[in-house]
Amino acid sequence: MHKFYFSSYLLNFSVRTCFVLACLFMGLSLSSSEAWAQEKFSVQGKITDEKNQPLPGVSVSEKGTKTGVVTNVDGVYKLEISSGNAQLHIAFVGYENQDISISSRHTINVSLAPQLRQLNDVVITGYGKTSKKNVIGSISSVNAGEFAQGVVGNPSLLLQGKVPGLNITKSGNPNQTPTVILRGPSTLRSGAQEPFYVIDGVPGAPIDMIAPDDIASIDVLKDGASTAIYGARAANGVIMVTTRRAKNDQMHISYNGYIGIEKVAKRLDVLTGDELRKYLADNGQVLSPANNDTIPGTNKLVNTNWQDEVQRTGVSQNHNIALLGSAKATTYGFSVNYFDNPGIIKGSSLNRFAVKANIGQRAFNDRLRLDLSVYNTTTKQNNVPDAVLSNMLNYLPTVSVKRPDGSYTEDYAGNVRGSSNPVSLIDNNIDQTKTNKFLANGLAEVKILPGLYYTASLTTQREQYNRNVYYNSLSTLAKGNNGKASRNTWTNTRNIIESYFNYDKTVGKHNFKVLAGYSWQEDRSGDGFGVTTQGFGSDALTYNNLALSNPPSGTIVFDNSAQTTLTTLRLISYYARVNYQYADKYYFQASLRNDGSSAFGKNNHWGYFPAVSAGWRISQEPFLKSVRNLDDLKLRVSYGISGNSLGFDPLTAQLQYSTVGRYYDNGNLINAIAPVQNANPDLKWERTAMFNAGIDFTVLKGRLGGSIDFYDKQTSDLIWNYPVSTTQYIATTLLANVGKVSNRGVEAIITAVPVSTKNFTWNTTVNVAHNSNKISSLANGKFTLKDIPVAILGGKGQSGNWSQKVMEGQPIGTFTLFHYVGKDKDGISSYQKADGTTTTSPSTADLLVAGNAQPSLTFGWSNTFNWKAFDLTMFFRGVTGNKILNATLAGLNTPTDAKMTNVARFTLQESYNDKNSFLVSDRFLENGSYFRLDNLTLGYTFNTSRIHIAKLRLYANVNNVFTITKYTGIDPEVDLGGLTPGIDVRNYYPKTRSFILGVNATF
Repeated sequence: MHKFYFSSYLLNFSVRTCFVLACLFMGLSLSSSEAWAQEKFSVQGKITDEKNQPLPGVSVSEKGTKTGVVTNVDGVYKLEISSGNAQLHIAFVGYENQDISISSRHTINVSLAPQLRQLNDVVITGYGKTSKKNVIGSISSVNAGEFAQGVVGNPSLLLQGKVPGLNITKSGNPNQTPTVILRGPSTLRSGAQEPFYVIDGVPGAPIDMIAPDDIASIDVLKDGASTAIYGARAANGVIMVTTRRAKNDQMHISYNGYIGIEKVAKRLDVLTGDELRKYLADNGQVLSPANNDTIPGTNKLVNTNWQDEVQRTGVSQNHNIALLGSAKATTYGFSVNYFDNPGIIKGSSLNRFAVKANIGQRAFNDRLRLDLSVYNTTTKQNNVPDAVLSNMLNYLPTVSVKRPDGSYTEDYAGNVRGSSNPVSLIDNNIDQTKTNKFLANGLAEVKILPGLYYTASLTTQREQYNRNVYYNSLSTLAKGNNGKASRNTWTNTRNIIESYFNYDKTVGKHNFKVLAGYSWQEDRSGDGFGVTTQGFGSDALTYNNLALSNPPSGTIVFDNSAQTTLTTLRLISYYARVNYQYADKYYFQASLRNDGSSAFGKNNHWGYFPAVSAGWRISQEPFLKSVRNLDDLKLRVSYGISGNSLGFDPLTAQLQYSTVGRYYDNGNLINAIAPVQNANPDLKWERTAMFNAGIDFTVLKGRLGGSIDFYDKQTSDLIWNYPVSTTQYIATTLLANVGKVSNRGVEAIITAVPVSTKNFTWNTTVNVAHNSNKISSLANGKFTLKDIPVAILGGKGQSGNWSQKVMEGQPIGTFTLFHYVGKDKDGISSYQKADGTTTTSPSTADLLVAGNAQPSLTFGWSNTFNWKAFDLTMFFRGVTGNKILNATLAGLNTPTDAKMTNVARFTLQESYNDKNSFLVSDRFLENGSYFRLDNLTLGYTFNTSRIHIAKLRLYANVNNVFTITKYTGIDPEVDLGGLTPGIDVRNYYPKTRSFILGVNATF
């Protein structure tokens, strides 16, 4: 193309001369353009897959240039290129790229072969990515098409049952955060077991601010060598989340949505009103008139089903609209998600609105890449009191929900029924939390030299919480308070700077990759305030105007929790990693991270976290290359050390003062302040060292593949409050590093394509994992602790009893219970004493080890069948080898109280005089194994070539289809987190069964 340059000299010509010259130049330009256009060469064709089906969205370009197009819905392309001697470059995700010489042909049809998925998938690692064939750590990858389906409020549930060694549990409560544990529990601190999340390269980002439909893939880093690059925050594993981004030369709009109907999957079997009356009559008992209602205007006795009264059919919905596109050197994306899950308990709900936007720009011949991403989520949660869950089971079914005057049937004195009306608990109490989370990340990547890149990433994150609680004047939770209100608001902010270099160099058969970086992070938490007051003249405004309260002196309470205690935590890190690869068959990696944290003692602000790993791709050796049907075989071994600093703030190792009561001074009520925590200058993070050995294989041209891993995970310096002498310390306990815990296990995953024909394909994946957990030590030469009694469940006459202990040689979640030996001659439950004799009055000295809550085996099995345009997915999962303490059943087994509270059908076999029937014992320790058809999905993809829609799929889904288990409680999927796993204790929000109708559309 000609360019014209004008100078002041040319402007001196006459108008006529200018006009003639302009015409001349225009003519030359046009003739030149026509000549250039005539040199263009046109090529067209169709791109198909291995089954001769058209492939839309395939990138077809002239090799070495930026000239290119994508195929339409029929797989057809048409492209103008420079000459008939050029080459076409054809690329499509999941298929082998091809470079084809045109050789003056105008029509070129191409059939693409699928890649060997197990070998060529991209795996995201810390500060980088690689292909699956080059991975020498233990990393499990799950793509969007493999995610668990259902009404998903938290993205971590997408991985449930999909990753060997990753155990995720959750009840039906829409507002409950799932418990996520990788390769067994390795800390004694509740809330410190969750993996470390990295979203689009941003460390520590909250996973619940990402809509599930916006996630492209999730990579789970499991072994120490893979996680150690994140140092003191990676002892529980690292979960890398990659969101959807636009691909080059593509633009599309997608909509994913569903409507789901949720019902309770199972109810506990308690007595009806008539059955309770008969049970009492059979035992010579009768209800008091106050507890035996009749239906107004009739002589019919009341039979209230309280589970029916508080439960409902929930209608959930999810809608996600996304725009992804690119234009030349610019990529962009925008998505909006709306999720609403009302829950099946009246009064509970989760409502979320999320927005995600990103824009990327390449400049200076792709030497500079800029990217800006913004995420914002607004969530509203309504919770009901935990007491609703227990009272819907034990409130008398012989009374009405309301009295004839419209007031609730309630026992404010607590001596008629001894419990609260569950419907009243829902209607007379408000507990609402509003949350806004914002995250912005800016990234710049500069290509300094061939193979040398510098990346700078800046992130700011803000979380604002507002919790409002109001117990009205009729609430049994605030009797005599005339309305009680609490308002809490707090904000957490986080700023992160990541700055690192990547260098990649290949010399012959040698490949070197070097990473070196620096990280700075500042967390400002608990910037807020909270107050509780009471004494309202009216319930009309609930919590909205606390100034209207009239609290008695001394009843205003200011929140002094960690949520509203302002702290600033700083983390500084230096890290480096070296990768070496020879001849695509020998691999070596070493990394080191140096972390500094203001959370720990002055003598241990810094810590080192090294890792090393090696791999041998044995299938590349000459003696195996000739082996038929062997695609890939790789041996891996690694060792790494990472830390756990989750939940610590700058006050953790400091001497702390707090209020310890009130006293009078000259007639004034004054807060007393005293030391409540000793300083520990030697406090440091818990350290996890992990050895991992594994094997990866692929055979039969990708039809069968898998991995097997063995690991030995040893965690030391466990942190716990140890008793200390007040002659040496101010407070009676000291937070110190003492204990050790061990986790050893084996994991395996097998992926296969048993059937693959033109019209029918069956893909199946099985994963299993075994983990053995054990407390190795709770003491050292300086601090001693025999055991830690936990799970003090309370209940009638059991306020001092514990049901689990943390003790050396036993796993976390070890049950210590009374041993039930049957009934004595009077029908009273009897138990074994420590000396082997029998008693009806056991004490804590008689508690015996009775099993543990840790499953010995977890598994998942996914099957996908494709027949023409239909697809069917069946996903099973389960656990075995664990125990569940059914304390809910124990609490309902109270025959002597049957005139005040309802009882379970189980109680019909009890003697009415059994005063011990409710004692928590091994009688209520049940087998927690289960096998569940967790997901059943049937979909149909329409042929949209005539209506110019890239994809249109309708599907129907049933979640939690059936469960095979011997457990008699509501559901065997009880919480396995913290120090008290495996306990069902009258507060289990019933698990749901959902029926979903959804659509996936791409335009």
